Amino acid sequence: MKIAIVGLGKMGANMAERLRRHNVDVVGYDRDPEHSDVHSLGDLVAALDGEPRRVLWTMVPAGAPTNDTIEELANLLSPGDLVIDGGNSNFRDSQRHAELLRQRDIAFVDAGVSGGVWGLDEGYCIMAGGDEADIEHLQPVFEALVTDDGFAHVGPVGTGHFVKMVHNGVEYALMQAYAEGYELLSTVDLSIDVPAALEVWRHGSVVRSWLLNLLADGLANDPGLASVSGYADDSGEGRWTVAEAVANAVPTPAITAALFARFASRQDDSPAMRAIATLRNQFGGHGVRSA
Repeated sequence: MKIAIVGLGKMGANMAERLRRHNVDVVGYDRDPEHSDVHSLGDLVAALDGEPRRVLWTMVPAGAPTNDTIEELANLLSPGDLVIDGGNSNFRDSQRHAELLRQRDIAFVDAGVSGGVWGLDEGYCIMAGGDEADIEHLQPVFEALVTDDGFAHVGPVGTGHFVKMVHNGVEYALMQAYAEGYELLSTVDLSIDVPAALEVWRHGSVVRSWLLNLLADGLANDPGLASVSGYADDSGEGRWTVAEAVANAVPTPAITAALFARFASRQDDSPAMRAIATLRNQFGGHGVRSA
């Protein structure tokens, strides 16, 4: 089987390499010519000529880049071809992309991909949404990419990215819990050996996990995490998760708090905290620090 990948960044390039290691023929396109096998999307589609069904997997940023890529592919592909979006797209965009392609008899699968930079060697976790026949056609690709039991067909188009969105919301909350625990261990005046505490949690504890392993390893390589800024970005999926929770009246306090904590991390001097300091001074005469 031959497959084309659009977008050869950290994830796309590693996925292409893993597919090649499992004897899947891959041709890739990237806007950066140094990383691209061909010069354009048109050349990429042409490289699949002769295949019974052309299959292209997009790994580009969500939003406009994915929209533009799907729209261009819609004009280049033929009925019966198949597009997979493996980026972190909003599930509603995926449903819209599927409809756009369906009008031209081009199939679409949305695939939420987790595993990060470790996926190349460890294998990925893939949550796919789409028609059963399209998923079946892609099984050689999925089997090459995933770790043991790391694939699930979770429903129709849109569900793959919805499940990945919720996965990332849960990830936000887990990371926030570990981070708060780390800060309390590091701050309390008890002379705790924090690396030792995190290390023992990794073995037999009910809170052991791969994320904990990564935190413990990071702390071992950088004691006190002195080289890292306290600024934490968000990819957008945490926001979408909270928005869907509100729309469906599902309480998600831990995920929401974790998202807001990331917003707080970007404020060197919080306007809200300045307002609180002012209020405490006004009603109680509490002292304030000058800016």
